[in-house]
Amino acid sequence: MGTRIRENLLLWGLQLVHRFDRRVPDRAELGTHAIQRILLMSCTAIGDTLLSTPAIRSLRQAYPQAHIVLLVNAPYHGLFATNPDIDELIDYHGGYRRFLRLAWQLRRQRFDLVAILHANEPQATPLAYLSGARWRFKLPNNSRFRFLLSNGERRHNWSDFTHGIDQRLAVATLAGGRLQDKQMVLPVAAGTAQEVSAWLAAQHGIAPDAPVIGFQVGASTASRRWPATRYAQLARQLLATNPALQVVITGSPAERALAETVAAEVNDARLVITAGELPLPKMPALVQRFACLVTPDTGIMHMAIAVGTPIVGLFAAAHWTGSGPTTDLQRHIVIQKHRTCEPCLGKRCQYSAPPCMDNIAVDEVLDACRVQLARWQKDE
Repeated sequence: MGTRIRENLLLWGLQLVHRFDRRVPDRAELGTHAIQRILLMSCTAIGDTLLSTPAIRSLRQAYPQAHIVLLVNAPYHGLFATNPDIDELIDYHGGYRRFLRLAWQLRRQRFDLVAILHANEPQATPLAYLSGARWRFKLPNNSRFRFLLSNGERRHNWSDFTHGIDQRLAVATLAGGRLQDKQMVLPVAAGTAQEVSAWLAAQHGIAPDAPVIGFQVGASTASRRWPATRYAQLARQLLATNPALQVVITGSPAERALAETVAAEVNDARLVITAGELPLPKMPALVQRFACLVTPDTGIMHMAIAVGTPIVGLFAAAHWTGSGPTTDLQRHIVIQKHRTCEPCLGKRCQYSAPPCMDNIAVDEVLDACRVQLARWQKDE
């Protein structure tokens, strides 16, 4: 059965069910002990879920007594299992896969409130409604299923929010949250940091006190990637001027081939590849070890910001004010270039090597790395 047919059947069925829904919850109970069980939905990419952590903390502060459950993308379960504001995780497998089973699992939890922080339609809002929760909040609320939301009467679009964190905090506010701190939450246990430091020394010969710059060469879409040849040029110049420096190329297993392309062009033992070598829950400790991370707009960039690692952020297709750092701005250096195509096709970019990222010159990234290294050495 086609996806569109499934969506239409789901819509028609829920319209019928909703017609007989006579529940009228009391708005005065929001932010009080009347809310005992909360489902938060943030089940897309790593970066998207990290952007949700300030809103999660806001709701934890508003409902300290509540049992808070996060619906999270299944591969990222381990990364968010240590979040102190979450009591339980439920894995999400995407699309209509296991949809009915998940809906039944959520309904058995008897949630009072659902806040959809970042999740894909057309599944997210129907799942929130089928959970049986009497309160259901989401922004933007412009999908065909908005009639199922507690805030379905007013429409919002993504353009109504400056940054992704702002959008999620707005959802939290609707649900009774009060805290507006934008600092992302990603704990790194001292034991994990020591374990990763020892692993770097044993596997790659990187001493615990050596200056290390991280490179994130991959990104979720081609439109966000800086060319591999530019990373190679940057690495050669950095290594030539600082004999003590090490460069670590990080990333997922799928990004290892791209990392190897950069390493082959540099041909220096002080540049090592860790892409695909560490389990995801240990990645924050690795990123925290860096003096800085050179990165496009991707999940590991948000990870670095969350654990306090300075970034040199590379932006062109998207603007950094929408997804870049929002706290400790003096620690981060963002290089923003213009789009070369209007309208930008984003994920559907037709170029294998997007020309907008070509506008970022090696020299300006090199200068930014030197500034970050000098700051690191001063702090050390």
